[in-house]
Amino acid sequence: MVTFPEKGERLTMNSGVGGASLPDLTIVGIETIPIRVPLDRVYKGSHYQMTHRSTIITKIRTASGITGVAYAGDEDAGLLEINDIINHEIGPLLIGQDAFAVEKCWELTRPATWNILRDRRLGLVATASLDVAIWDAIGKALNTPLWKLWGGYRDEVPVITIGGYYAADANIEAEVSGLVEAQFAGMKFKVGGLSPKEDIERVRIARKVAGPDFGLAVDANQGWTPQEAISFSQLADDLNLMWFEEPCQWQNDRRAMREVRSRGTIPICAGQSEFSAAGCRDLMDTGSIDYCNFDSSWSGGPTEWRRAAAMATVYDVKMAHHEEAHVAAHLLASIPHGTFVEFFHAQRDPIWHNLIANAPPLIDGKMKLSDRPGLGWELDEDYIKKYRI
Repeated sequence: MVTFPEKGERLTMNSGVGGASLPDLTIVGIETIPIRVPLDRVYKGSHYQMTHRSTIITKIRTASGITGVAYAGDEDAGLLEINDIINHEIGPLLIGQDAFAVEKCWELTRPATWNILRDRRLGLVATASLDVAIWDAIGKALNTPLWKLWGGYRDEVPVITIGGYYAADANIEAEVSGLVEAQFAGMKFKVGGLSPKEDIERVRIARKVAGPDFGLAVDANQGWTPQEAISFSQLADDLNLMWFEEPCQWQNDRRAMREVRSRGTIPICAGQSEFSAAGCRDLMDTGSIDYCNFDSSWSGGPTEWRRAAAMATVYDVKMAHHEEAHVAAHLLASIPHGTFVEFFHAQRDPIWHNLIANAPPLIDGKMKLSDRPGLGWELDEDYIKKYRI
């Protein structure tokens, strides 16, 4: 029963959780630790290759003693420049600010993206590093996990991995069998580096080995012309693919993906290459995508990702997230239209598998999130010491 105050009484609200005042989240210090980890081999997609996995651990210390801790981005080139942006451009602007004022803090970081003579992504990753750490501090202050603070729609999420890389010694049968055995819900398979007819045969092998219930998507990493992508999509009509990610070359990709979506047979996924929620809006507004895999670490943090997710509800677009499982799991679990968390196997992303000391196991293709406050992850200090720059 709802009761109201008697005449003359004042209606009051608690100032914090359980009636207690909120902790003082005035930012008093910022620390960064860049780390760089060599991979076991060169990983080649359609037109790129990776030899290292890198990130920056960011810590925001507050007046109450609460520390927000996060890592963001998988940058290798530009790693130290991102670190400098955090420490010398953005960090000084946040000292003295209230971390609860997350929108104001995010806005203060924005000038780091305005330098037209450097890669805008560097400022965005620097912003994200701080934004995630601020949210972690807020979750800890409220004693609430971020997946619940951001919406709390579910406490577990299905997980897919990424594979099918091009290599002379590639063994698709063994790779896919291993992923099924490891209880992944599915995988994104690399295409776009060969002709559509050659790549479709590789995907057919993966589908045959995985079986009909294993989620299988393909990712061309912007590798094909629109006609090549349409050709591949039509050839794949019988393979029950979840989505076709970034099928077309970048220069006119919104219109190109709209054509592939309308003339092909596979739902289209894109968004990781966008710098902003506004860019994702344009993908949705032009009818170019069915799934938006916006990357919060590449675009300014969860604050910006949640704006894109809100817009996706009015376009009937589902949300995914490009890699970064440590934050993606919370974001995707928080909303009704969230889909798959993705992370690589241990050799491709040693940071996720080794830096996170308490990562939950995969059970029947899903990862269950805990009720630990904030991000809830424990970082392995020995691993940090080994690979810090």
